[in-house]
Amino acid sequence: MGRIYLVRHGQASLLEDDYDRLSPLGETQAREVGMWLGARIAPPQGIVCGTLTRQRQTAAACIEGAGWLPRVAAVDAGFDEHDQDHLIAHAFPEFADRRLLAARLRASDHPRREFHALFERAFGRWLRRETPAGSGPTWAQFRQRCMASLQRVADACGPGQSALVVTSAGPIAAICQALVGLPDDRVPTLHTPLFNASITQLLTRPGQISLSTFNSVAHLEVTRAAPPLLSYR
Repeated sequence: MGRIYLVRHGQASLLEDDYDRLSPLGETQAREVGMWLGARIAPPQGIVCGTLTRQRQTAAACIEGAGWLPRVAAVDAGFDEHDQDHLIAHAFPEFADRRLLAARLRASDHPRREFHALFERAFGRWLRRETPAGSGPTWAQFRQRCMASLQRVADACGPGQSALVVTSAGPIAAICQALVGLPDDRVPTLHTPLFNASITQLLTRPGQISLSTFNSVAHLEVTRAAPPLLSYR
């Protein structure tokens, strides 16, 4: 069988006007993923990431940490995250300009907790198809796109081989939902607990992909880094 490692990107710059880049903590998390994998698996048959800056930066840091240079990640837009700014803007029109949201969060005593509450409400509306028609893909369409990209990776990952996919919480939740057959109203139970830079492992056989491990952060818990490396957003 083959193995596919789904890695969520490291912590992004939530409190900045430009969210789509790694924070200093996110850069450290991404290197730790690479060092962990590099010590345990042979160089992957394929390394793929989405088009987003935080995904590309995470993939590059993983490759460097693993010692797999001069490899570079192939890019597949099917592993891009959903547009969370778009979802929040529909649920909370006062934050249609992301700079206003970033300013609100910087002024908050608990910015990540506040963002999480806003996002969960917006994400729930999307899952329930309460966003305006024609405003973007439905969750089902998003999941179908993610699974199509995963299938391309699986088709190229033969027995005894591995592949690394650097993506985001949305695609990982969508893929795991499809693999285990959860209904849409249970998707938050997969999406909400996903750590930054976590590893979800899939097993592949011809015509079959199965979930092996979910949301592992052992590589972040065993380090002696200060501050701690665990984060959700």
